[in-house]
Amino acid sequence: MAETIHLTPAQALSRLVPHILEMESAADGRRIAIGLAGGPGSGKSTLAVELVAMLNAVKPGSAAYVPMDGFHMRHAKIEAMGQTDYKGAPHTFEGAAFVTFLNRLKHANDAVSGPGYSRKIEDVVDDAFTVVPDVKVLVVEGNYLLLTEGPWAGVKALLNYAVFIHVPRDTVRDRLMKRHGEEGLFSAERNKAHIERNDLPNYDLVEASRDRADVIFDMVVDR
Repeated sequence: MAETIHLTPAQALSRLVPHILEMESAADGRRIAIGLAGGPGSGKSTLAVELVAMLNAVKPGSAAYVPMDGFHMRHAKIEAMGQTDYKGAPHTFEGAAFVTFLNRLKHANDAVSGPGYSRKIEDVVDDAFTVVPDVKVLVVEGNYLLLTEGPWAGVKALLNYAVFIHVPRDTVRDRLMKRHGEEGLFSAERNKAHIERNDLPNYDLVEASRDRADVIFDMVVDR
């Protein structure tokens, strides 16, 4: 069973940074991957970006943010599959491509660009980030890093350290309603239906994978 620790996002960062720096030093120049997993709306992307910034403040250019969300299937492909109501579920990602990309990043000696995802347009953005050769720490963030189904099963072996971010289900519901509303792409009724039908079941699926992490952060957060 993974250890569960109750702490705030600031405390989580204070705990992670020295641990990762120690891991980097022990890697003797090899690139390491730190996974931040958790359900939608758990705050993991914000934490990942802040973690990269803090690592780079200590060692400039040593860390890079690698989001799983760039491996959403193209929206047109999801539409053609008739799966727009389930966009964001594991089967609407290019999971095998993500595993291949992460494996390439772990061993690359050249600059490698990767895709991102824009909530403004609800689609993938090519070449959203570039990992340069000097980077030694990959901060990998996404919902499905610890799943055992399908291509996702290949992710865990590529992570040198895996953190699971837990926040309460009701908090996630509130955050997702706010997030979808801020983008203004759909009605409040549609957003609520999508969250109940798709996002919260995805949250439940991801929560079932939490014990595969090296540590679980039970976050003390505001709603």
